[in-house]
Amino acid sequence: MIQLEKLREIFSHKTHRYTIHAQEQMAIRHILDAEIIEIINSSVCEIIENYPSDKYSPSALIYGKTNNGRVLHVQSNHQGVIVTTYEPDIEKWCSDFKKRRK
Repeated sequence: MIQLEKLREIFSHKTHRYTIHAQEQMAIRHILDAEIIEIINSSVCEIIENYPSDKYSPSALIYGKTNNGRVLHVQSNHQGVIVTTYEPDIEKWCSDFKKRRK
């Protein structure tokens, strides 16, 4: 299971990394590394889904808000490798962006 404190430690040492997919999505969606760091360190940051059987290694989906109020989801494994990140779609997520619509 992914632990936020462990991820925060990885980010504080700047040893987090991005998959090629995550880098491509960040470019398309205009998401900055600084925003990902803000989210991980945010007081409202929380793990909203766990993926223990993910393709390459266990990962989690993290909800957070930037200092400017931008809501982002960040998928990371326990080693601080960001798999993807995006702004959640209100049609797919409940209004708090923490639970998927059924």
